[in-house]
Amino acid sequence: MGIAAVAFIGPQNNPLYLRSMDPSPSDDQYMKLHYVVHCALDAVEEKVLLKRGPSDSQDAYLGLLYPTEDYRVYGYLTNSHVKIILLFDDEGTIKNEMVLRVFRRLHALYVDTASNPFHSFGLPIRSGRFEAQLEGIVAVAPKPGASLGGFMT
Repeated sequence: MGIAAVAFIGPQNNPLYLRSMDPSPSDDQYMKLHYVVHCALDAVEEKVLLKRGPSDSQDAYLGLLYPTEDYRVYGYLTNSHVKIILLFDDEGTIKNEMVLRVFRRLHALYVDTASNPFHSFGLPIRSGRFEAQLEGIVAVAPKPGASLGGFMT
């Protein structure tokens, strides 16, 4: 399947948006996604503390946060400390370049949404346009192990 879920978490670790790519997730699956994303916040904090140094520039892409038996969890931290978490189904190989491309598109989508004068920063994202564009980004993202012009992604 590829991307199993997308989450946007605010600077105070408040959930802004959580979306399962499964068309009809059960309550148990949805709670499991919440749990995995919540655990990812600890991994994000740890990665940020390990990367931060006196003269280091902060890299937004945090890479693989941790694998579970069902998912591989990747993280991205924006300049406004909004965390973007991607959960990939644990099948096939996943290239960092592909993940970084998806994160950059999601970050641009978030910036466009947050720039809307009618959006309140820090509150959950409720926008049909945001959801439609997010679905487009996730649909374009190649599935793990898929071929892109002769190159494995």
